[in-house]
Amino acid sequence: MEFALDDTQQPLRELASEVLTRERDRARSAGADAGGGTGSQEALWKALATAGLLSIAVPERLGGAGLGPMETAVVLTEVGRHAADVPALATLAFGVLPVVRHGTAEQQDRLLRDVDSGQVLTAALSEPSAPLTAAPRTSARRDGAGFLVSGTKTDVLHADLAREILVPVALDDGTTAVALVRPDADGLVAEAAPMSGGTGWTLRFDAVRAERLGGADALPDLLRCARAGMCAAGDGAVAGALALTTEHVRTRTQFGRPLAAFQSVAGQIADVYIASRTLHLAALSACWRLAEGRDPDEDLAVAALWLAEEAPAAMHVCHHLHGGAGLDVTYPMHRHYSLVKDLARALGGAGHVLDALADRLAGR
Repeated sequence: MEFALDDTQQPLRELASEVLTRERDRARSAGADAGGGTGSQEALWKALATAGLLSIAVPERLGGAGLGPMETAVVLTEVGRHAADVPALATLAFGVLPVVRHGTAEQQDRLLRDVDSGQVLTAALSEPSAPLTAAPRTSARRDGAGFLVSGTKTDVLHADLAREILVPVALDDGTTAVALVRPDADGLVAEAAPMSGGTGWTLRFDAVRAERLGGADALPDLLRCARAGMCAAGDGAVAGALALTTEHVRTRTQFGRPLAAFQSVAGQIADVYIASRTLHLAALSACWRLAEGRDPDEDLAVAALWLAEEAPAAMHVCHHLHGGAGLDVTYPMHRHYSLVKDLARALGGAGHVLDALADRLAGR
C-alpha cells in the first residue's frame, strides 16, 4: 500500500486541520475551553458541516463528495488530533459509511441529505458485557415489512442528538441484521450513562418498530467501519497529545534547562512517539484495506490492540510529563486522555481485544 496521502486526502486533511484550529482559537479568544462548552461544540460542528467535511462520503447525487473510508478516516484523525468534542465519529463512521454502503436509495435520501447541515447519526454497537458484538442478544421479530426490536444496548454515543440509530439485532432464524430506529420511537427508553469524556446512553427497546438496513453482510461491515473510525480517531488523539507534550517539555525549564534535555524525559517521549507511529501505521493500513474492499479484520485487530493497550499508557506518560498543567481543565490534555480512555473502553479493553486477535489468528 501507499502510506502517503493522495491528492484528494492531503487537501482534505489540511482543510479539517484549518477548520478545527480556527474554531479552537476562536473559542480561546472568547475565553472558552476549545472543546468544552456547549456553545463552542455547536459552533465547531456547524463549521465542519459548512466546510463540507461531514458529507465527504455522502453520494454526489445528494450533494456530497462521494468519497470513502480512507477520506473519512483522514477527517476523524484530525478530529482526534484536536480532541474535538463533536459527534463526528458516530455520524461519519457509525452512520454515514454504513448507510452509503448498505442503504436503499430511499434510506440514503432520508438519512444523508441533511448531513451537510449537521444532522447526527449513530449506532448502538455494544450490549452489557459484550462490546462491539457480532452476536447481538437484542432481538428483532418480523412485523409486516419491518421489525419489532427488544433488548438493551450500552454506551451509545449521541443518542440524544441522532436522527436515527443503527441497531444490530438477532433475527428469529438465527441470522443477524441492522435495524434503523428513531430515537423517539414508542417503546424506546434512553438513560444517560457518564463516560470519561462526556455522556453515553443506555437504550432499552421494548417491541420498538424499526426497518432493516442492508442484508446479511450489513452487521459485519458496520462493525468494521466503526472499528476503523475509532482507530483513526484514537490515532489522532495520541498524535495530538504527543505534540502537546513535546512542546511542553521543549519550552518548560527546570534547573535552567528545558525538560526535554533530561535523558529520562527524552526516553519517555520516545516511547510515546513509537506508540503513536505504530498506531498510525496500523490504523492507516486497516482503513486502506477497508476502502479497497480487502479483508481488513486482521489489521483492524492489530490497530485496536495498540489503541486499547498502548495508547492509554502513552496518555499516562504525557500527563506525567506535563505535571500539574496536564490536570488543568482549561488545558486540552485532559480531552485527549478522556477520548483515548473512552475509545479503549468501547473496544472492550486490551484483554478483550487481545483475545479476539488470538481467536482470529488461531482460526486462519
